Amino acid sequence: MTSCGFEIQEDKQAVEQQGGKSDDEKPTTNILTGADRTDQYLDRIKGKRVAIVGNQTSLIAGKHLVDTLLSLGVQVKKVFAPEHGFRGTADAGEHIDHSKDARTGLLVISLYGKNKKPTAEQLKDLDVVLFDIQDMGVRFYTYISTLHYVMEACAESGKEIIVLDRPNPHDNYVDGPVLKSGYESFVGMHPVPVVYGMTIGEYAQMIRGESWLKTDKKSLLTIISCSGYERKMAYELPVAPSPNLKSHEARILYPSLCFFEATHVSVGRGTERPFELFGHPDFPPGTFQFKPESTTGSKHPKWEGKTCYGYDLHDSLSSVQNRLHLSWLIQARDLLKGNEFLKNPRFLDLLAGTDELRKQLLEGKTEADIRKSWQDDLRSFIKLREKYLIYE
Repeated sequence: MTSCGFEIQEDKQAVEQQGGKSDDEKPTTNILTGADRTDQYLDRIKGKRVAIVGNQTSLIAGKHLVDTLLSLGVQVKKVFAPEHGFRGTADAGEHIDHSKDARTGLLVISLYGKNKKPTAEQLKDLDVVLFDIQDMGVRFYTYISTLHYVMEACAESGKEIIVLDRPNPHDNYVDGPVLKSGYESFVGMHPVPVVYGMTIGEYAQMIRGESWLKTDKKSLLTIISCSGYERKMAYELPVAPSPNLKSHEARILYPSLCFFEATHVSVGRGTERPFELFGHPDFPPGTFQFKPESTTGSKHPKWEGKTCYGYDLHDSLSSVQNRLHLSWLIQARDLLKGNEFLKNPRFLDLLAGTDELRKQLLEGKTEADIRKSWQDDLRSFIKLREKYLIYE
């Protein structure tokens, strides 16, 4: 399958010319996710011992996948949960322990903390693993790292893995620096751009096809694709994929704003609108300000209890659809001249997948200069990506 006219997005005009999710959006009422299409996988798992890798996004018509399968007589043995936990309420980076699900009594095994990869012992009493998590299509969003480790563990133990595919808000464009060797981490394991333009099912095919698993054994992988979906379709997530991506606006802005996590600038964690704004106590006072406070999903946020002056980005969505936007990061860098801008330089390198972005920012490079440096790597990735695409 070809890339369907996808191009590297270098400016807003180019985005509009390539027909992103804008004026030509198509209705989404007929989209069925992989999980919705139970007729495609129930026969494969009935009579087998099943584990589900899922969280609060693992829904079928508003009902959790676990509850649905149990009601259909499927032998669900346990649940594996990613970052933020099974119910999706834990902070980013918060250690999560194993537990029991209050509703079903099932063992919930955390895959965030020391145990990021299922052990052979944890897979021993299983026949098949169902993976159903709403992805964001952004390299540093850790659910694809969890996918990698689950695929690797299943391959090593000879267990089948079935990925129930879902669209994501960023699967129709490709942008950002490609991860370089030496910068692998749980916020970036593979040589892909920040935004890689693939559903999680397509990405699973790439992990397998490019032999990124650290095992000689091939993953027994099945993808249950979405029905009625094309990339031009606008897809608003039915439930927040993590505690601080509460709104459609935050999910669109997230790839651009997450770089601030390595700086002293707040992106609004601890407010009602995280990832829709940014600010700092030392920014010039203006018409917009906010004060982060400790909340569920954001305990002890950056600048807790301090008034931050900054910018509300709600009206900026049209400029960031289908591209990364670096001007805010550059603006914050310039406003904090004479003050410390970077809080954790190494973390910025891991988010970017390279130290080049950090160096470019500190050297005073423009957004155009920085974006130009990505283009050759992006072209190579787009060519590689073509053979793993499922959807038009």
